[in-house]
This record gives sequence, structure tokens and C-alpha cells, in this order.
Amino acid sequence: MNNLSQIEALLFISGDEGISITNISGITGFDRSAIQGLIEELTLKYDNDDNSALEIRANNDVYRLVTKSKLGGTVKKYFESPVDTTLSQVQLETLVIVAYKQPLTRIEVDQIRGVQSAGALQKLMIRQLIYEVGRKEEPGRPIMYGTTDIFLDYFGLKNIQELPPLPDFSMLDISDDFDGDLFTSAFDAQELESEEKNV
Repeated sequence: MNNLSQIEALLFISGDEGISITNISGITGFDRSAIQGLIEELTLKYDNDDNSALEIRANNDVYRLVTKSKLGGTVKKYFESPVDTTLSQVQLETLVIVAYKQPLTRIEVDQIRGVQSAGALQKLMIRQLIYEVGRKEEPGRPIMYGTTDIFLDYFGLKNIQELPPLPDFSMLDISDDFDGDLFTSAFDAQELESEEKNV
């Protein structure tokens, strides 16, 4: 892995929050001037590649990897597309993590799932199942997410305390084994228990 790919990986994984040169330096051990040079090299690489959808934007010493502005119309159509009546597996996994571990940041969701969750979080926000509950008091002040009243209505809950217990809560910290079906199976088990009590 070369130095440029390390910078690219950090820009990618930092998502909407972005990452500062100070943080990059702390992670990689590169000095600031070397990082600035690598970011400039990466910026030129994206700018000169018409087949790349990416570009780097900077704001207050925080760098973000974003889609090129000329693709704004395409990206806008994606987020404005009709919402399916059912949640996708990715959306369900992401929603489960937010529901049981809230409040938490996108980076924390990514760490649990092992993959980027920005798109799923955006879709869940559009569906008003989650919302921004505030910002975490740490460098970059990342957004923290929690579930909404619409989430409660969607799953027929009166409050968040009515979430069914997961068969193994520790699985939320094991991204390789984590599956959104764990959530639905927990609801199925709760419903079955309720039916048995009423017989």
C-alpha cells in the first residue's frame, strides 16, 4: 500500500465529516507538508480523470471526498427517487444498529457494519426513521443519529424501551456475523411469546 492510497482510504472512510491534516498525520505518521502534497496529487488525479466521479473539497482544514458537482443532478435523482415500501437489508442493518446503540455517529455505524453506511443513513433520514440528535463532543464534532417517532410507529412500538431483546446483543460489535435478520427474528420471537400468553 503506497502513501497516496492511504490518504485516499482515509478520505473515503471519513465520509461526510471529512478528516483534517492533523488527524491524517496522527494516523499515518506523515508530516503535514507531505500530506498536503499527497492531497494535491490526489486532487489532480481526480480532476484529470473524466471517468472518475470523485473530487476532493476542503473547508477549514477538513478534507472530504465527494462526487463531482457536474454529477449533482444524478445524485439528486437517487435521493429523490420513490422510497420502497420495504427496507433493504443494508437499511435494516443500519437501522438496527442506530436503534440499539443510539445515539451514535456514522463512523461508529461503519465500524460495526464494516462498510460505508452514509447512503443507508441518508435513505433512513429521508424516510424519517432516524434523525440528527446532535453532535459528538470530539474533533470534527460528528453528527449523532437516533430513531424517530415514525420509527416507533413503523415497528408498532410505544417507546424505545419496547425494542425486543436481541438473542445475542454482543453480535452488534461483530461486523462479520451481524445480520439485520437478527432484528426481525427478535420481533418474531416477541410476537410468538405474546400469542402464547394469550392462548
